[in-house]
Amino acid sequence: MAPATATNRGTAPATGTDRATAPPTATAPPTATAPPPAAAAAHRHPTRLALLGISLGYFMVLLDTTVLSVAEPDLAVSLHTSVAGLQWATTGYTVVFAALLLSAGALSDRLGAHRLFRAGIALFAAGSALCALAPTVGALVAVRMALGAAAAACVPSSLALIGRLYPDPARRARAVATWAAISGAAVAAGPLTGGALVGVAGWRAVFLVNVPLGALVLALTATRRLRCPRGDRRLDWPAQLTACVCLALATDGFIAVGARAWGHTAAALAGAAAAAAVFAVLERRSQAPVFHRDLVRSGAVRAGLAAGAAVNFTLTGTLFVLPLLLQAHGMGPVATGLAFLPLTLPFALNPPLTGRIVAKVGPRRPVLGGLALLATGTATLALSGGAEAPYGRLAAGLFLTGLGVSFALPALVTAVVGAAPQSAAGAAGGLLNAARQAGASLGVATMGAPLMADRAAGASWAFLIAAVVCTATGFWFGRTTKR
Repeated sequence: MAPATATNRGTAPATGTDRATAPPTATAPPTATAPPPAAAAAHRHPTRLALLGISLGYFMVLLDTTVLSVAEPDLAVSLHTSVAGLQWATTGYTVVFAALLLSAGALSDRLGAHRLFRAGIALFAAGSALCALAPTVGALVAVRMALGAAAAACVPSSLALIGRLYPDPARRARAVATWAAISGAAVAAGPLTGGALVGVAGWRAVFLVNVPLGALVLALTATRRLRCPRGDRRLDWPAQLTACVCLALATDGFIAVGARAWGHTAAALAGAAAAAAVFAVLERRSQAPVFHRDLVRSGAVRAGLAAGAAVNFTLTGTLFVLPLLLQAHGMGPVATGLAFLPLTLPFALNPPLTGRIVAKVGPRRPVLGGLALLATGTATLALSGGAEAPYGRLAAGLFLTGLGVSFALPALVTAVVGAAPQSAAGAAGGLLNAARQAGASLGVATMGAPLMADRAAGASWAFLIAAVVCTATGFWFGRTTKR
């Protein structure tokens, strides 16, 4: 998953618009009050270390979304679990992450961003250690849900802390670019790191790596420069809890489809619909709604949110399905990690090009091009013949899929934030992040379902589902944003 760039009711990153509209500052005459070069360098050094710590914190959150994928075969054997168990090991994290992102920005404002960030990192490191010790898949899923809550705490607070460190819009924009580059490297590094760790020490090692990383982040961010005041933002916890229940039941229903447990499916989806209805009632009555009401009235915003969900539906579903398919090729964990490179390298290398394209022609065409590439890539994977396909054919489909992600996601941030009311730009970015994580949960549940009957043939159906989702969403986005 590519890194988020704004969070709900949190601090949105600076953009070119921020720099263009920032009020000019008075130029002070040269006096002896200017700090000497050595003092300025000493000031910059701890600030850069703090930025490194903030970036590594989000790196850790994103790494956990990709590093586990390569460990799936070993985890299934070790904990004697089925495809459904593997689905919940992945979606237990993303369900809570998605739902709590909706209010995490307001919670960051209320408690102080530095408190929430450090608490989230500490919980993430401790939870990762517990994941490594999990005796059953049920215990693993429960702790993974706690990790999702910790991850949701880290995302908006990290951007707020960058704003605290760099009040100047131009320097803040460069800092956000550094944060995005470091954290985005987790997407490419995840499968390779996971493959190496699993090959040496088994699936539990992919969680243990977060313990020293978390300690390093806490050490780097232990500075007074990051202290943020408490606020009085209100949160609607009943509505927030209902959103979690709704997404969890919907995910459970789609997972049950793969097991052909139709009664279970019907009950879970009916429960999800009921929870959605309760959530809507709570939102209408709330004085601190989870959703920014001005956002959902915009058709362009709704189409952008759907596109973000479709991209993560496809990406995370592919990350789930692919290791199980490559296992049928006889690949071990290290070879599987290397096999991911055609998928992950494009969104580690291509976003700068996408940024220039968006600046020149706007976000609409890159989003549509990205969704078309995603549909083409997953269709190629679907037609490759599953476990019988030569790896070269799979690599071509993976490359097109990764290229599609690298075009669509950066452009979607601009599209959604640009379509939102000016007063709701931060909330729009946060809602996009939440929609992406919800799409990730449903992608694993839906694309994993066909694998339960026949792993090789089921993979083709899984990729075909993703191709249809991206195609349909592309048509909707294109029609809604047509000038």
